[in-house]
Amino acid sequence: MNLPAEFADRMKWMLGAEYEKFLEAFEKQAPYAGIRLNLKKENTKKLFEELFSDKDKIPWCDYGYYTDKQKINGNHPYHIAGMCYFQEPSAMACVEALDIKEDDFVLDLCAAPGGKATQAGAKLSEKGLLVANEIIPKRASVLAENTERFGFGNAVVTNESPDRLSEKFNEFFDKIIVDAPCSGEGMFKKEPKAITEWSVNHTKTCALRQKHIMEHAYKMLRKGGCMAYSTCTFAPCENEGVIEYMLSKYPDLSLAKTGLDMLTDGNGAWVGSDRDMSDAKHIFPHINRGEGHFVAVLHKRGGSSERTFTRIKPKESIKSEINLFKEFERSVLNTNFEGIFNMLGDNLYLIPHGIDLNKIKLVRAGLHLGIIKKNRFEPSYSLAHALKYDDFKSKISFSASDAELNKYLHGETINSELKGYTAVMVERNPIGWAKSSCGILKNHFPKHLRIP
Repeated sequence: MNLPAEFADRMKWMLGAEYEKFLEAFEKQAPYAGIRLNLKKENTKKLFEELFSDKDKIPWCDYGYYTDKQKINGNHPYHIAGMCYFQEPSAMACVEALDIKEDDFVLDLCAAPGGKATQAGAKLSEKGLLVANEIIPKRASVLAENTERFGFGNAVVTNESPDRLSEKFNEFFDKIIVDAPCSGEGMFKKEPKAITEWSVNHTKTCALRQKHIMEHAYKMLRKGGCMAYSTCTFAPCENEGVIEYMLSKYPDLSLAKTGLDMLTDGNGAWVGSDRDMSDAKHIFPHINRGEGHFVAVLHKRGGSSERTFTRIKPKESIKSEINLFKEFERSVLNTNFEGIFNMLGDNLYLIPHGIDLNKIKLVRAGLHLGIIKKNRFEPSYSLAHALKYDDFKSKISFSASDAELNKYLHGETINSELKGYTAVMVERNPIGWAKSSCGILKNHFPKHLRIP
């Protein structure tokens, strides 16, 4: 691996006698890969324990495992059902450090493709809220698909700049995740293109951008709340340098413990500061089984600030659309959705409580229930994933290896005498919809997700 000379010199300075071991792990060792379970889905823990052993567990994430695509890949029914997420092991540390509670309001400010957002969302109950933001529209669409696959009914996906969000959500969130765009030094092994794009000036430019993002995150954090800052780089100006900047600019911030005691300590001297940064954590590939990563948690002191809730009234103009959904609900589901319904184009959404989404660029405005077509309601893929086995009146569940399920994932029909809209499942976990017609179930699995 042809590492830039200035990068190599700096790593020698940072690591001293450890540098040769770092270089050997960096150049000869294959990139680490991991998988994280979604315990909100049924049977997940039991089924994955059959695939993995305790020796595969990632030490900083109780439901994370080291894996490879030979055991399970993106076309596996468990992945399609949102029972797991492929994620680099080091990237799982950030959310674990934040100690998210089930009723927290959480913002993931730089969220695509959705690893940390889905990890955070899985820790919330319906009392909590997840806002996952991505400034690049194409990446925001991928983010929305991943949150839908995980079955979150209390998630909003936005496509906004940090400054626009901070205008809207002043001191609104209990926990904020800033997985900041960085120089990607920790991913050189996995993404060699990052080596050709690297320069000292690039790391400095990234640090400036990160400080800007963090300043807006600070504005959105409630007093008493915490925000986790992470990068996949080793560069001190992007890591300790950004933390030093935030602590110096905002006296009510302090460096909090991460609980990641199995990871390497930081070193404040790297940024020319006397401040103790031992609570900031590094993952080095020659010490921990993961690619390069940095995690620090900042606590905003003070009593909990009063969160401003917006009382949103149901729109009288969409009564007929809501009635169409309620007819569907009575005939197909064993549930009763209550709350604020809203139409975006032809799409009907159920908006999470207490959040004003007016004048915000939205990709997913809460739970997407379905689409209104020619005075009829068609359920969405995300509605199926947000429900449980017992929520459906008509359902058909397969094992992962069943040929009928494989046919469904390829877009084919299923032989069945079931009537009406039917949930198609793997091991009691919804994958999508089918609808009866002349003794078969016609396929309603989204065309862009079908296995070729």
